[in-house]
Amino acid sequence: MTATTAPERTNLLGMTREQLEAFFVSIGEKKFRAAQVMKWIHHEGCDDFSTMTNLSKALRARLEETAEIRGPKVVYEGSSSDGTRKWVVEVEDGSYVETVLIPADDGKRRTLCVSSQVGCSLDCSFCSTGKQGFQRNLTSAEIIGQVWVASRSVGSSRDTAHRPVTNVVMMGMGEPLLNYDNVLPAMKLMLDDNAYGLSKRRVTLSTSGVVPMIDRLGDDLDVSLAISLHAGNDELRNELVPLNRKYNIRTLLDACQRYLQKCGDARVITIEYTVIAGVNDQQEHARQLAEVVRDLPCKINLIPFNPFPHSGYEKPSRNQVVRFQKWLHELGHTAPIRSTRGDDIDAACGQLVGRVKDRTKRHERYIQSIQIDAD
Repeated sequence: MTATTAPERTNLLGMTREQLEAFFVSIGEKKFRAAQVMKWIHHEGCDDFSTMTNLSKALRARLEETAEIRGPKVVYEGSSSDGTRKWVVEVEDGSYVETVLIPADDGKRRTLCVSSQVGCSLDCSFCSTGKQGFQRNLTSAEIIGQVWVASRSVGSSRDTAHRPVTNVVMMGMGEPLLNYDNVLPAMKLMLDDNAYGLSKRRVTLSTSGVVPMIDRLGDDLDVSLAISLHAGNDELRNELVPLNRKYNIRTLLDACQRYLQKCGDARVITIEYTVIAGVNDQQEHARQLAEVVRDLPCKINLIPFNPFPHSGYEKPSRNQVVRFQKWLHELGHTAPIRSTRGDDIDAACGQLVGRVKDRTKRHERYIQSIQIDAD
């Protein structure tokens, strides 16, 4: 007599309302059960069907047999001296990814930086995440699971006046537009009132410039869009952001214009510009940047480079970043300087690394190049 294995249970955590409705119909239940269960999962942070008291005992028992609510496992939670919090979570293959909650100085806004890939398939020269190589895309459950973990740790999502997470930025590990099929349902859950109920202006997707997917996103979901630009000319951007060799600045900014046209409201693109000492921080670079985005409704976020070992780059002085900001202001552009937050727990922009089982061998080659340089 051969042993039989129990059927694999369906993880409901990453399912959109439409997907959950289809699931409940498939087991002979009404569609409205989806909204009930979504609220338990995302408003209450619940992972136990037996506590879902507005479901019948029979349905709860059936869900216990056929489904589960399985978030990523938290292996580290740390707090910075400035109030920033970081979680390292373990995903299915044993890799680690990181997510960071950044409180605003006024205490009213709490922005969660969410990862979309294990490592990053791109290799931007100034980002330590990219030096870890790439393993795989995260599932929608692993993406929204980061919001779920942070919300459960900080407070109840049901309390809309004091949300534990008020904003989400897809700016963590990975290029979100290269994991579109999993990022899209996760962002839909961020916006759904039965889940996290965030405004589309409070959910931001950051991309290095995957042009075809920017066009697709504009057809599917009009969240806020941020572009990792970092240079105002193609020659320099080719060095900093290798993807530019495929989709150059003009092609990328044309896609941004098309995206804004699809939004149907007064929206601006956020241009992210990491200021690197002696690389892209001179007045000439400010003029080039101002000129290239002249016709694009945008704001420019200046991000002082956050050093990591053997990067070959240096952090600019505060005075130099302020000078760069002044040059942009004189050229008519809004350019706030992003505060460096969480650097004492390696949670600052560009510092997220996690633990990646790098199938690209990029991290191995990077370490070898460091050793050769040292010799």
